[in-house]
Amino acid sequence: MNILIIGSGGRESAFAYKISKSPKLSKLFIAPGNAGTGQYGENVALKVTDFKGIGEFSLANNIEMIVVGPEEPLVKGIHDYFLADEQLKHIAVVGPQAEGAQLEGSKDFSKEFMIRHQVPTAAFRSFDKSNLEEGLAYLDTQKLPIVLKADGLAAGKGVLICESYEDAKAELKAMISDAKFGEASQVVVVEEFLKGIELSVFVLTDGENYKVLPSAKDYKRIGEGDTGLNTGGMGSVSPVPFADQVFLDKVEERIIKPTVDGLKKDNIPYKGFIFIGLMNVDGEPFVIEYNVRMGDPETESVLVRIDSDLVDLLEGVAQGNLADRSYTVSPKTAATVVIVSGGYPGDYENGKVISNMENVKESIVFHAGTKQVGANVVTAGGRVLAITALEEDLFSALQQATADAGRVFFEGKYFRTDIGFDLI
Repeated sequence: MNILIIGSGGRESAFAYKISKSPKLSKLFIAPGNAGTGQYGENVALKVTDFKGIGEFSLANNIEMIVVGPEEPLVKGIHDYFLADEQLKHIAVVGPQAEGAQLEGSKDFSKEFMIRHQVPTAAFRSFDKSNLEEGLAYLDTQKLPIVLKADGLAAGKGVLICESYEDAKAELKAMISDAKFGEASQVVVVEEFLKGIELSVFVLTDGENYKVLPSAKDYKRIGEGDTGLNTGGMGSVSPVPFADQVFLDKVEERIIKPTVDGLKKDNIPYKGFIFIGLMNVDGEPFVIEYNVRMGDPETESVLVRIDSDLVDLLEGVAQGNLADRSYTVSPKTAATVVIVSGGYPGDYENGKVISNMENVKESIVFHAGTKQVGANVVTAGGRVLAITALEEDLFSALQQATADAGRVFFEGKYFRTDIGFDLI
């Protein structure tokens, strides 16, 4: 079959790598893709929210399945767009319709969903301009630190952890009254701070049945030892050593099953991935957030561990018979180290020539923020490359990925050398 992947980052590179190996694949397209995705399929110059253009391209190229990487087109309704068009509705879209995408598109919606379906999560209340004074008073009743979350999509920047009441009040005002995160913070969720260790569990569902994909942990902070500013992700590992089978069984019983059942009870159709951001609090799982797509850079560590044909699983989602599809996971460990542009997550320069990638032999180089300019591959984003190694154990995988990250060069490059070593 002909498949189109929507997106241009490291996550989409990992999807392209995995899908390109399927015997069911005829031709693969990536829109818009990057300098690395071209080795797995054909890049197409289309914006991820250009639904009209994506629809026309799909018809012209006999696309049978669309795999949506990022959240924005899902929240804006790409799946609904295809279903509403007589010529397009036969094309399978992997990713929820707009209503289901509200699990990520609105923090308030997702928290209310969790409460309704008894999914363990942090205590919370939501506030907007109409009850801002009530919100400021509510802050005084909470324990420090206090978590503030912009309700809408804020490109991963809409979460603040405030260490003082003064700071929390100033930030709540800035978010609601001064539109600190634009429309995303018209509503703000004030949430209890959970102390524990974070991880992500990924689920693939056809709306009735599901497969639990490998767990992963990502590293958000820019600096060694988890210090400095938050980023889109500096690395990841899969599986997660502290998430043993006992813990993962709790996640399935208390979180995954109530989530999938809750979508059915609420009559919300859902075909696609559910990313469950978890906090392990003394061995008990709590949901921090839902995402309605795979994470980045976790995807780069998760997909390389799936031994089954990913296209077969995605076909099961589209046809509603996921339960009948075979699914196996490698016992090996994957580690991903992300190489970023100097200055990221602040100001950084693009257009730096990347060299020596051909000397990475033992790891996979997933492109993220790159583009082809003539004979050169140049930087075109904050997170540039994701180097992923698959080895027998965690130490070997980390050692290989970190060493291979050191082999690639471009002006101003930076990567963390301590990804995953806190778990050894």
